[in-house]
Amino acid sequence: MAKKKYTASLSRSQGRSGWSVIFRHPVRRDDATGLSGLRVRRGLNTRDDKEAEQLKSELDELLSQSRYWDLAFRPEAERRFDRRIVDIFYDKMAPEQTDYSDLRSKVIPLPESKDSEYRRVLLLGTTGAGKTTIVRQLIGTDPIRERFPSTSTAKTTIHEMEILLDPGPTYRAVVTFVSGDEVREYLNECISAAVLASYRGESDGEVLRHLLNHVNQRFRFSYVLGNGPAADFTDFDDADEEDEILSEDAVESYLSIESEEIDLSATNSLLDSVLKELREVAKKHGTKLRQELHADNEPDLRVVDEIFEEELDNLLREDEMFHVISDRLLDEIEKRFETLKDGELKRTKQGWPLLWQCETEDRKTFIKAVTRFSSNHAPFFGKLLTPLVNAVRVAGPFSPPWTDGTQPKLVLLDGEGLGHTPKSSAAISTALTRRIETADAVLLVDNALQPMQAAPVSVMRELASSGNASKLLIAFTHFDSVTGDNLPTPSAKAQHVLASAENVLASVRDELGPFAERALRKRLETGRFFLGGIHEQLKSEKKAGVRTIKQLLLLLDAIDTITERPPKAPSRPTYDRANLVLAIKAAAESFHSAWLPLLGIKFHPGIQKEHWTRIKALTRRLATQGWSDEYDTLKPVADLRKQLQDQVYLLIQNPISWENGEPSEDEKQHTYEMLANNISKRMLDLATRRLRIERHQEWQSAFYQSGRGSTFTRANIIADQVYNRAAPVPDITPSPDRNQFLREVSLEVETAANEEGAVLK
Repeated sequence: MAKKKYTASLSRSQGRSGWSVIFRHPVRRDDATGLSGLRVRRGLNTRDDKEAEQLKSELDELLSQSRYWDLAFRPEAERRFDRRIVDIFYDKMAPEQTDYSDLRSKVIPLPESKDSEYRRVLLLGTTGAGKTTIVRQLIGTDPIRERFPSTSTAKTTIHEMEILLDPGPTYRAVVTFVSGDEVREYLNECISAAVLASYRGESDGEVLRHLLNHVNQRFRFSYVLGNGPAADFTDFDDADEEDEILSEDAVESYLSIESEEIDLSATNSLLDSVLKELREVAKKHGTKLRQELHADNEPDLRVVDEIFEEELDNLLREDEMFHVISDRLLDEIEKRFETLKDGELKRTKQGWPLLWQCETEDRKTFIKAVTRFSSNHAPFFGKLLTPLVNAVRVAGPFSPPWTDGTQPKLVLLDGEGLGHTPKSSAAISTALTRRIETADAVLLVDNALQPMQAAPVSVMRELASSGNASKLLIAFTHFDSVTGDNLPTPSAKAQHVLASAENVLASVRDELGPFAERALRKRLETGRFFLGGIHEQLKSEKKAGVRTIKQLLLLLDAIDTITERPPKAPSRPTYDRANLVLAIKAAAESFHSAWLPLLGIKFHPGIQKEHWTRIKALTRRLATQGWSDEYDTLKPVADLRKQLQDQVYLLIQNPISWENGEPSEDEKQHTYEMLANNISKRMLDLATRRLRIERHQEWQSAFYQSGRGSTFTRANIIADQVYNRAAPVPDITPSPDRNQFLREVSLEVETAANEEGAVLK
């Protein structure tokens, strides 16, 4: 068979003056098919027609000579071809990771707590609980004129926000962006969902909703591109009970920002034409595919739907029109970066935005500039870059107006809301676990009207079992709205709110042991704060304002002292290695018991099988280097870490003896927390390595399955080749995988025990 010939073509989208090059890469694999021949489109960073033709010619020559397809020949390619062509061709041929935190630190370094008086405070809470509103109070931004950071009952904070309160005098910001490949993949998933909606005959509005809003709500392209031709951008509904509706002057100000730079009518025309193209693509593939699948002969229509949806997605990824639509939308997205006037934008070698930074003494100019990267307000839709942001770090002379003029020495770490987790035992993400480890204090923000729901309880459980309970502070918001004839005083209201914690503490005791309950009870007694009216500027002339100000001042004092830990006790706990084996076995069993029903391999009451699209989306992320290790609520790495951590934490509380005498209860608590914290870090690294890094090829194999029966095959690959090898359940029958798993977990626990002065016999 003749060898496939690879060539490039030039492209220049409507409204763009620069040239791009399109080609099929002979080495890189297409995520959709698993085959080599990934379609690549990159900007050439030139507007000159002759120069673009010359660059294309060089790329054609490079593509025609297979020796250059080996990464080892890059130095020779750099001597022969333009550097732009070399960078484009060799991009992503070798796995690469971008340390976004390091990029931000090179612009705005964050002070280390051990070397300064600064304290890092991580704010956590369910969506709409008010954690970002507390941030506003702590940095002193006006809730009406500045509205920074943005708040809403919806998922407002969809990226990390890091705020350093420093003396100034300038305000500084640095923003890092999600990679272009990841943005394109999320966009492609939206396009695929929109085509499916089109085939099903859904309305134009519904098709556009699928196109502009990813199902997991993280990538809402409507922020960047608007809601489409029919949207009325003056009719917005993003204010919540904590925010006042914008005044007419404020609305006018929002609508005027950058309006001369972004032509939303042109964007709407593009979306209108894309909508028609989506209908054509759906008609082209849908009817034919339905016939090829012999849908009329399949008795189970659910099976037909699953096969149809997956095969349609595969066909779309091979359709040039699908990629043209993706190119056009991505071009329109990139135009938003061209309108940035303030600050400095840095790009990757391939032209995708990597980092934006600015510095100014003018607070109003600063807030206006940063709003483009953090806002979620409807009047800005079509002009925002928020969904494309990896993280925002700002620093400046922020300070609350209710202090005596002293600026708190704080680094505030805000992030995505916890979501409304259905179970308090649900694992938190590995990314959040790492953020907890780097924080000095964890401020859990809970709604006093509905306190102690599943999501905040899952955080409390995590802090207890990981040895971080001493970091916990709890702020109950909406305290002013807690009313009732039986609640005449603030103390009565506080006791009413805290009563909800008793059942939680009893449950924690049953699941994680008495010292977990003891640690959390202490934090509820000494580290709880009741806040009301924080959506407004607090006034010292009002009793409610005075009460909340006092609570906030107490909160600042608690943050200052929370890092003080007691010295290590001389007593050393001793543990039986046999009990550790039982703990590891219990952890592995719990992990598999939870996941087999989700994969549809076993039935379990109360656990529904996950839709194939969610399982495939999970495999795509674990099969792709540099992406997340989870998809929405599907968190295999976090689940394995949690099961190991919880079971070992139960073991920690039950030593068989003590050397140097039995310590006091407080000394025991501290010893257990230090040991649990060390083990928790090790379990995270172990779960990441065994379940993700070492099983990368198996995740790819699961992802690349397609066709009739692929859903079942994919599930079995995950269960047998990934989970059973990464975390096999130990039993009396030895095997290399079981023995290795036991050895590795035991070694990590033993190493942690030695470092913390415990003994494992």
